[in-house]
Amino acid sequence: MSKDNKSNKLKISPWLIYGGILLMFFAIQYVVGDSNWSEPRPTSLSTFYKYLDAGQVNKVVYSKTTADIYIKDQFLKNKEHQKVPQKDMFGNPNRGPHYTVVIGDKNELFTKKLDEAYNAKKLNDYSAEPESMWGDVLLTLLPILILVALWIFMMRRMSGGGAGGGGGQIFNIGKSKAKLFDEKNDIKVTFKDVAGLEGAKEEIQEIVEFLKNPEKYTSIGGKIPKGALLVGPPGTGKTLLAKAVAGEAKVPFFSLSGSDFVEMFVGVGASRVRDLFKQAKEKSPAIIFIDEIDAVGRARGKNNFSGSNDERENTLNQLLTEMDGFGTNTNVIVLAATNRADVLDKALMRAGRFDRQIYVDLPDIRERREIFEVHLKPLKKSEDLDTEFLAKQTPGFSGADIANVCNEAALIAARNDKKAVDKQDFLDAVDRIVGGLEKKNKIISPEEKRAIAIHEAGHATVSWMLEHAAPLVKVTIVPRGQSLGAAWYLPEERLIVRPEQMLDEMCATMGGRAAEKVTFDKISTGALSDLEKVTKQARAMVTIYGLNEKLGNITYYDSSGQSEYNFSKPYSEDTAQVIDKEISMLIEAQYQRAISILEENKDKLTKLADILIEREVIFKDDLEDIFGKRPYDKPGHEMVTEA
Repeated sequence: MSKDNKSNKLKISPWLIYGGILLMFFAIQYVVGDSNWSEPRPTSLSTFYKYLDAGQVNKVVYSKTTADIYIKDQFLKNKEHQKVPQKDMFGNPNRGPHYTVVIGDKNELFTKKLDEAYNAKKLNDYSAEPESMWGDVLLTLLPILILVALWIFMMRRMSGGGAGGGGGQIFNIGKSKAKLFDEKNDIKVTFKDVAGLEGAKEEIQEIVEFLKNPEKYTSIGGKIPKGALLVGPPGTGKTLLAKAVAGEAKVPFFSLSGSDFVEMFVGVGASRVRDLFKQAKEKSPAIIFIDEIDAVGRARGKNNFSGSNDERENTLNQLLTEMDGFGTNTNVIVLAATNRADVLDKALMRAGRFDRQIYVDLPDIRERREIFEVHLKPLKKSEDLDTEFLAKQTPGFSGADIANVCNEAALIAARNDKKAVDKQDFLDAVDRIVGGLEKKNKIISPEEKRAIAIHEAGHATVSWMLEHAAPLVKVTIVPRGQSLGAAWYLPEERLIVRPEQMLDEMCATMGGRAAEKVTFDKISTGALSDLEKVTKQARAMVTIYGLNEKLGNITYYDSSGQSEYNFSKPYSEDTAQVIDKEISMLIEAQYQRAISILEENKDKLTKLADILIEREVIFKDDLEDIFGKRPYDKPGHEMVTEA
């Protein structure tokens, strides 16, 4: 079905359904009540004979057991008929029936009386009406029909709305929700659109080659891999790689999320897995892509303390069976993506199911430059814009972060009525994303402003004086986001970190609070984020990396991610006290070290703070004017922000 046909398809509003049910009630009442809403009053047979003999009856309609009595209009106002409603619910004169009488087994006498009255001109008309069962049948079946209609309506809404079409959605609830990419109509993403990720692309391209030319590998006895698991931090391009596979592979590509298997009905997840692999096998060779597979692939029996989710485990069991069970599917490759590989079930990770685990890491400086070049193509940029410079300003940024920087820079340029995006727009975009929105109108007292300036100047001074601390590039006391000041640094990209490097970074981080202590002999709450960062670093040194002499070469880090389910800590209470003491000693030692550095350079610290109060933003050149050239500077450093 084309997109136009889908958009023109009639959509039934639930209010139409409710209105239809109400109309059914009215129609049934109309049929059963002979189009009259006034209830006839019951009366006795003797009273009816009295009205009949007096010539007050206009018409009689009788059935086997009862009769409806219509009184002539001129007699309705009599005192004896005052209990009969004179008007119906719409305000019109009550046309009857006015009375109802039970005939019982006196049917012959009753008809004889009617004949006599009719012949004597005391009765205008009488007729026998055969018993109709339709009214009773409708009244009996109506509640059941309404319940069935509401149940079908609710099932359609809960199982995904109109997918599946018509009234048959309830029967399609166990069908797969995977989207089949059509290579002719769908927008293509190819490997050319995926910058960086060279190792991951090479692995993925080989999988595409397996499907395009399987004989190349099977002719010498090789087997086509069953699946590949893409693992990495959010925003690094795992889903983009899968889209590139869909664009490159000339084979059917089924795409869905792990949560699409999960439903409130028992057995639906497993049924959808079976249906998905059945469709893929019919169209083999084919690729199945499951995004966020941790939604169904979490380790069984370890998901929470309240008891395992049997439905999710059944879905996982079915997935394991389909990937490498007794009836193995051939020429169907499964790609999956997750950033929570540590919580996945071991059976899912084994060879024969996901033969290859491809780690998609954060891009390095060279890969960031390539990603910038991809995202800069649609932008109107200035000619002197250097992607190498932009890559240096964004260490630790993922591909999604870089796309966000490019978009934010374009918005900033448009806000300033520029015709092209230039270098300053990108710097402002990085500041905006990392630090938050500037709040220039925030009311800060002069005393608080000086305290903030001293704090930020303390960070700058200590980092400038230490060899392994990241040197400062820019400091501001303009509030950003939740912080009252921010500093931009030039860290190295390190693959391994030594203890002296971590200690220098901790010392520079404590420089803000140390500067407050040295200058005012008081401390404030402004160092909260600094304390949080330092405490995490110190705890990592002691409990994770084994860099503490007292504890020795031991780690309490659990790479499987299952430590959160343990009821006890992996160390004794005595060890816990040692850990707490060592962490405190590490932080306090670096705090005292920062104080001693700042006391030696107190005049420079004050001068730097005064310039910061005056200008609100200072740069590396201002620090060089005060402190002189930094002896530890190395080329190739990059920038990051810390509040």
